[in-house]
Amino acid sequence: MFLTATTARNPGLVDAAVGLHRAGRVPPDTYLIDLDAVAANTAALAAVADANGVRLWPVFKHVGRNPHVVRTVAEHLPAAAAIDLRGARAVRRAGARLGNVGHLVQIPVHAMDEVLAWRPEHVTVFGAEQARAVSAAAARLGITQPLLARVVAAADKLYPGQEGGVPLPDIEKFAAEIDDLDAVRLEGVTSFPCLLYSGSAGTIAPTPNLRTLLTARSRLEAAGSPVRAISAPSVTAAASIPLLAAHGVTHGEPGHALTGTTPLHAADLTQPEIPAMVYVSEIAHILPDGRPAIFGGGFYPRGRPVGALVFPAVGEPFTLPVEPAPPENIDYYRLLGAPSSTPPPRVGDTVVLAFRTQLFVTRSAVGALRGVASGRPRLLGLSDTHGNPW
Repeated sequence: MFLTATTARNPGLVDAAVGLHRAGRVPPDTYLIDLDAVAANTAALAAVADANGVRLWPVFKHVGRNPHVVRTVAEHLPAAAAIDLRGARAVRRAGARLGNVGHLVQIPVHAMDEVLAWRPEHVTVFGAEQARAVSAAAARLGITQPLLARVVAAADKLYPGQEGGVPLPDIEKFAAEIDDLDAVRLEGVTSFPCLLYSGSAGTIAPTPNLRTLLTARSRLEAAGSPVRAISAPSVTAAASIPLLAAHGVTHGEPGHALTGTTPLHAADLTQPEIPAMVYVSEIAHILPDGRPAIFGGGFYPRGRPVGALVFPAVGEPFTLPVEPAPPENIDYYRLLGAPSSTPPPRVGDTVVLAFRTQLFVTRSAVGALRGVASGRPRLLGLSDTHGNPW
């Protein structure tokens, strides 16, 4: 999906990946992240956000919560959104602050004291029962915790496995219940996804979820509950931040924009964010019909890789198609199409891919690089997909 964009806009990253694999510095099933590109992307995002009065909480699940990436991004965007408890712990270990915790995954009750002790700016709750648990923990710590309510309406778009939230018709009742609690206060609302990219139209547009948030704000304010924060994540990028601002949104949550890997960046090579991540594998064996099998482990079902760049030991690199694979099967290997006129690939040849991913649901290694743009790439080390040393 991003192979064309990466070879066009960040060829040094591809070259670095090939060199490190050939030298035995990185194993197959490794993602490599260009920290200099991430820094430039983050700076571009921060500049657009500042110009539009929008705050950004970066998200790191798609880069495996890599500590080098977290620290690089925190130089421009110091407070992050942690999607779940593991993400919150990884952000803290890397030395960054927490802007929002509990969305998309609620904080487990027995971890509430631990998380609130880190003093996140906001905790997202899906209902009054979760809010009571937050209030009890906050009272034990002697603090008052600001909350965001995840609000849902019948017409909203919700992905399977992400259901839940405060029903829009009940938002005033929910706010009244929060007012009765001692150690929390309701400061705003959130949902996901609030924007989506349309490939056919080539634009980013609001979903019904954003309209739900704006309606919730109006109803809460009419009931005497001021809304200070509206977080509207999904496809938060330099191109979409002005759209958020135009709707009165206060917070965005860039994820794939940090690495230049939103669907928009695959289609439009003029966006300010450049691709900053590739996947490295190698040919493990070749089937009798000529199709190479490469090592897997990092193929996220929604990634939909289209092509793979094969680097033979002798000769020029060439592209082979990536064959579809059923998501219900384990990706021990991934098959490429058989070459037609190119020299036959050999076992051990380096293969580089670039596609949309969520590293935290894979079993890959993650490597962070400095110096790619200068032609002197330096590997800072390998981590697992939860930010722990490899």
